[in-house]
Amino acid sequence: MNLVIKNFGRADYQAVWEQMQDYTQQRSESSPDQLWIVEHPPVYTQGQAGKPEHVLNPNNIPIIQSDRGGQVTYHGPGQVVAYVLIDLKRKGIGIKRLVSSLETAVIQLLSDYAIDASIQCGAPGVYVNDKKICSIGLRVKRGCSYHGIALNVDMDLLPFRGINPCGFKQLEMTQVKDFVEDITLQEVINKLIIHFKQELAYNCHGAIL
Repeated sequence: MNLVIKNFGRADYQAVWEQMQDYTQQRSESSPDQLWIVEHPPVYTQGQAGKPEHVLNPNNIPIIQSDRGGQVTYHGPGQVVAYVLIDLKRKGIGIKRLVSSLETAVIQLLSDYAIDASIQCGAPGVYVNDKKICSIGLRVKRGCSYHGIALNVDMDLLPFRGINPCGFKQLEMTQVKDFVEDITLQEVINKLIIHFKQELAYNCHGAIL
């Protein structure tokens, strides 16, 4: 099965979110699944059921009420965000399988750098030494997924202290840079694409830049 990959570079959260909604609403049974790679300017996003008490001190960083699952998280430069626009019904998988596949792809990516990562029961995402390195938040509409994962690579982690990340008090965050000194976003993106395609059995139809 083919997969179309789009790399948006650095792009506004609201604009990309609206494009995801539009694509999901308008896609047909023949529309290709897509993987969107993006880096966002600083922004906090609240999930559908996000509780305002988990926003502690936003410090002038904008807060957007999103339609994904989960609680509040932070996006910023140096973080790889991957949005997965998949026709789950056509793919023959459910949301739990998708979450598991995304987590596995990230764990395999981190293993390439000898980083021992794992999942935690009841707390979606990927962790290293009980610190969170990758967050997951999805939405399914018309049998198709959108939103996705945010992998911390080489970023300022301080804004995470302005929230309870993913609704967990005192949850510490980490990033690839803490374990691998010489790291680039593009290198991580390339590895993420490879592991994502392998985990979900995709061919690559090509990149739209």
